[in-house]
Amino acid sequence: MRHRIAAASAALVCLAGTTGIAAAQPSSLYAPSALVFTVAQGDDAASTVLRASTLSCAPTALGTHPDPQAACSALNATGGALDRLLAAPNPDRVCPMHYAPVTVTADGVWKGSRVAWKHTFSNACAMSATLNGNAVFAF
Repeated sequence: MRHRIAAASAALVCLAGTTGIAAAQPSSLYAPSALVFTVAQGDDAASTVLRASTLSCAPTALGTHPDPQAACSALNATGGALDRLLAAPNPDRVCPMHYAPVTVTADGVWKGSRVAWKHTFSNACAMSATLNGNAVFAF
């Protein structure tokens, strides 16, 4: 009886090997990180988009972003908390006190987690002063 079970098991393994049963394997060792960034005129993300850029950071930095490596480094430094991209406005920069809102967004996946982030600035000057030196929205 034991020999019959062993023979049947061996035959099944051989049969499975010839029928093309594929083993489940991940397509990548990296969690996906692909985002779309926009800058829009208005106080919500559905406003008129002025410019947009795509960025993928795993396994290599690429996309339509002009400096994907610097942008991926900046995003890695946030630890996934995109509010950390917002620095205190440059005190040496004076902006007018008029309201012409500009909204920046980030949508996609960061290290396997869904991202839907937006921030509205009072005007383009305030956005530039706050995001000054930030590679993520330098497109």
